[in-house]
Amino acid sequence: QVQLVESGGGLVQAGGSLRLSCAASGRTFSSYAMGWFRQAPGKERELVAAIAAITWSGPRTLYADSVKGRFTGSRDNAKNTVYLQMNSLKPEDTAVYYCAARFGSGLFTTDGEYTYWGQGTQVTVSS
Repeated sequence: QVQLVESGGGLVQAGGSLRLSCAASGRTFSSYAMGWFRQAPGKERELVAAIAAITWSGPRTLYADSVKGRFTGSRDNAKNTVYLQMNSLKPEDTAVYYCAARFGSGLFTTDGEYTYWGQGTQVTVSS
């Protein structure tokens, strides 16, 4: 069982930055692929970033086109934590952001592929 707890959400003006954190329980965090998703009111949940479990070739990430160049996903296995650095925020980034995890290598892009979910953290970007 893996428990995920997000933090770092809040209210920010357009153009500003936030860093989300997701702390995970468990002793095999490095073996879990992680994902950041978001869900805006009236919309379906969508992938923001997928972060692969650490492999011999180094970290791998994949981003939604809407956040490429603005958001950066990373992980610190020593701290059992994954991060989402969000820069140049736009009002359309307003959503509840969720952290998700699943065991295994690879990059996973759909919410159905993830096993564990955090409770979500609200990000609101004002214009």
